[in-house]
Amino acid sequence: MDLKRINDRITVAGQIQPEDVATLKSLGFTTIINNRPDDESPDQPAGSEIAAAAAAAGLSYHAIPLGREGVTPDMVERTKAAVESSPGPVFAFCRSGTRSTTLWALSQAGERPADEIISEAAGAGYDMSHLAGHLSRT
Repeated sequence: MDLKRINDRITVAGQIQPEDVATLKSLGFTTIINNRPDDESPDQPAGSEIAAAAAAAGLSYHAIPLGREGVTPDMVERTKAAVESSPGPVFAFCRSGTRSTTLWALSQAGERPADEIISEAAGAGYDMSHLAGHLSRT
């Protein structure tokens, strides 16, 4: 796993395997967010397999798949709720981490300065500058 820490609250990465969940728990994560739709790639495990591994490890699991239809307000709200309700650090994944970072960034809009959100994402290797207008909403 190539973990990319955005801040103390959220870390993102590309696709994980069910056996990675134990490692995530040992690293202190308490919540997993899956932003990858099932069957996007033939080599990815089903979300239900990762959900089962998360349950077995005692971690919260949220499936918020972001596919070709794009971001919806519901996805942003569900991401915000998952992060806010987590008792500890959150790990989110998709194919590359970009969709997870996008949903996290949008979930922070109006809560934190846009330049701070963009800077934290950039520190993890994700350019969210194209979202500046959306992140500046109040």
